[in-house]
Amino acid sequence: MNRYELTYIIDTAVEESARKELIEKFSELIKLNGGEIEKVDEAFWGKRRLAYAIDDKTEGYYVLVTMKAPSDLPREIERNLEINENILRYLTIKLEEKKHSVKPRPVRVAPAAPVAEAEVTEAPAEEVVETPAE
Repeated sequence: MNRYELTYIIDTAVEESARKELIEKFSELIKLNGGEIEKVDEAFWGKRRLAYAIDDKTEGYYVLVTMKAPSDLPREIERNLEINENILRYLTIKLEEKKHSVKPRPVRVAPAAPVAEAEVTEAPAEEVVETPAE
């Protein structure tokens, strides 16, 4: 089974009791189709202002569900969310598990700097001998 995150936005015009029933309906749908709910987070997100108006609505009630489910379940849930007129938007994301089978790269040590550069000595200047002009 894969892990998924499902986020959906419920219209704020829906009463609290109907909203709770709607959340329970989708939770039961997940369980009936072989899924396992890890967490339903509605209190943390709750009622928020939307980034843009959806059907002339500026606020929505956010619900976040973390679940384990077979690969065909998200399609069925999205089909039911699409049919429901109280759902403004939804998004299902497959959570990837981090795999630690890759070995870390060894730390490279920088090569040592040359010990000392050879000292450069100046060559003595040649003496210029002027010969008298005849």
